[in-house]
Amino acid sequence: MTNAELAVLSLIAERPRHGYDIEQVIERRGMREWTEIGFSSIYYLLKKLEKEGLIESQLKQQAGKGPARKVYSITLQGQQAQLAGTVAALSIPEGRSSQFLLGLSNFPILPREQVLSALNSYANQLENKLKSFMPSEEEQRTLPSFVNAMFDYSRVLVEAELNWIQKFIQEVENGNV
Repeated sequence: MTNAELAVLSLIAERPRHGYDIEQVIERRGMREWTEIGFSSIYYLLKKLEKEGLIESQLKQQAGKGPARKVYSITLQGQQAQLAGTVAALSIPEGRSSQFLLGLSNFPILPREQVLSALNSYANQLENKLKSFMPSEEEQRTLPSFVNAMFDYSRVLVEAELNWIQKFIQEVENGNV
């Protein structure tokens, strides 16, 4: 099961949802920071999960005059898949394929000034990322502990990467690389 499939399945497991509701929750929780799920892929994933028997849909009339919406709920098979996917996600370290590592492997072809410019840009983006995805202290008090753990884990990873890149920039500036 892909990260995106598990993310959508997990949101539906919380409570029955329609596609737009799923998009809103993904945005509100900042889930795109840690899972590859695009707005345009939500409906594709819903169809796929339904075809696999992991979710089922029912047309429900909205309050007011809007059209009926397809609301998805998790099936027993979906609950089992969610459990298995969660155990796998917590048990198996993720591979680190990264565009940055590819760039690093090609670093010798660039002039030192261009390397430093690119690395400083990367460091600045990490600093901005660190500031942008952390919930406020007030939000942290109202979030479940496992959600706070997700933010803490993400923060620690970004901080470690930022520390590493700053040291690497220093090595490049000193001509040690």
